This record gives sequence, C-alpha cells and structure tokens, in this order.
Amino acid sequence: MKNIILILMVSFLGFATQAQEKKNKNAHYTTEVNGICEQCQKRIQKAAFSVSGVKSAIWSIETHQLSLILNEEKCSPLDVKKAIAKVGHDTDEVKATKEDYDNLHSCCKYERL
Repeated sequence: MKNIILILMVSFLGFATQAQEKKNKNAHYTTEVNGICEQCQKRIQKAAFSVSGVKSAIWSIETHQLSLILNEEKCSPLDVKKAIAKVGHDTDEVKATKEDYDNLHSCCKYERL
C-alpha cells in the first residue's frame, strides 16, 4: 500500500512540474542588434522572420533594438539571434562570423567591438 501511495505522489509531482513549463505563444523580447541603415533594417527583419515562430520583428535604426513577438513552442530568442548573425549582424549573444560580416554592403559595415 505504501508503494502505491509513493508511486501516485511521484506521478502527481511529475505532472505538476510539466504543467509549469508551458511555453508562451506570444512572448515579447527585446535585444540589441548592430546595424546602421534602412538596408540593415530590412536584412535584420527578414532574417528574424525566416525563423519559424516569429510573429513580429521590428528593428529600430536609432536605438539598435529589435523587438520580437514569437511563439516559444516553435523557436527561441537564441534561434532568431543565430539567424541574424548568419546575415552579418552581431547581436548581444551571437556574433556574426568574419565571412558573414564581410559579405555586408560597404555602407552597412558597422564598427565591431
């Protein structure tokens, strides 16, 4: 009898833990992305939208902030940052490779740290 009660309690705790890990379908994130001009803006936003699950992506030229709304069940902010780095723009967590950065148009080359 004690074993049955113990198994039921462990099962209940397992289900309770899973319920707390529910992903947000409309999660809002803001992250810094390096860029300079409207051409950069189009490239950054296009890269963000290429990730399945991104619902909104707006990059501000003035503040260098990318505002995202995404479905956490389909992607994460890190997935978006990797896609943006792949087109040549550094983010706060993921840096573009030298090769990807060098492929940017000359007017889009920002100062890298």
